[in-house]
Amino acid sequence: MNSFGRIFRVHIFGESHGFAVGTVIDGCPAGILLSANDFLYDIERRKGGKTGTTSRKEDDSPQIISGVYNKYTTGSPIAIFFNNNDIKSEEYQNFILHPRPGHADFTAKTKFHGFNDARGGGHFSGRLTLPIVAAGVIAKIILKNIKINANVIEAGGSININNAVEKAITANQTIGGIVECTINGVPVGWGEPFFDSVESVISHLAFSIPAIKGIEFGNGFLSAKNTGSSQNDVIVDKTGKTATNNSGGINGGISNGNQLIFRVAVKPASSISIPQKTFHFEKMKIKSLEIHGRHDTCIALRVPVILEAITAIALADFKLLAGVNG
Repeated sequence: MNSFGRIFRVHIFGESHGFAVGTVIDGCPAGILLSANDFLYDIERRKGGKTGTTSRKEDDSPQIISGVYNKYTTGSPIAIFFNNNDIKSEEYQNFILHPRPGHADFTAKTKFHGFNDARGGGHFSGRLTLPIVAAGVIAKIILKNIKINANVIEAGGSININNAVEKAITANQTIGGIVECTINGVPVGWGEPFFDSVESVISHLAFSIPAIKGIEFGNGFLSAKNTGSSQNDVIVDKTGKTATNNSGGINGGISNGNQLIFRVAVKPASSISIPQKTFHFEKMKIKSLEIHGRHDTCIALRVPVILEAITAIALADFKLLAGVNG
């Protein structure tokens, strides 16, 4: 579905080339100072236009239409939308019958019997991460002193990110990447066993970001190669601080007071200008498809702020669920 959360509940709506995209946030406490300016920094971080990202340029000015009065949240649902202006839909008409490999063109058409809006990827577009970022801004305010920071640590298999992006641009290719997120200040005790553990809730939200194909916490898949003695994090004081952090700040699905750390794998953007042989549903045979348009060379470059947002949304819900409103 298009909503998530138990107390801090986030709904998203819209399509890439529709009138607007937006979010409705329910469960936000009353009395939080909030204005459109609070969203601008993270919105700017998500925008395209930089080397290796889409050339689509949107104003992305947040329109707050409910839930805020006299500069403070009222406790009622907060509705925010963003107009879509820089639209070039004609480039997408061919993909209805000649779906792009790696995209949701075929699956969406099949699931919704052809009634879906396929322009720009429709509701499956990365454009829908904009309202997620907006909801994340509010979640970060609720979390106060908890610091969330995400960065690209690898692109195209290289830690030299700029060089990898330049090579991909020259080759008319796209590349994936790895984004790491660290969170400091989470107290001991957040998370609900079994099915609402910290890992499961963050993972659930992480896979709402288009192009995310994997996630690991702490030392992740490396732990499968470790022994118990090398994997265990020894507690060194009464606060629960550990000598190492192989578990990534989580034990039994519950935060243990140490730094939370996880990484996500971001696949290469599926839209490439190199011809691909793929099935045409009108011609009923395999035909060559060339994709033209404004697409990201390395979509991972735009993921950090979105990853921070989904993390903040998950943790804000945990905080409110724990009854920690102060």
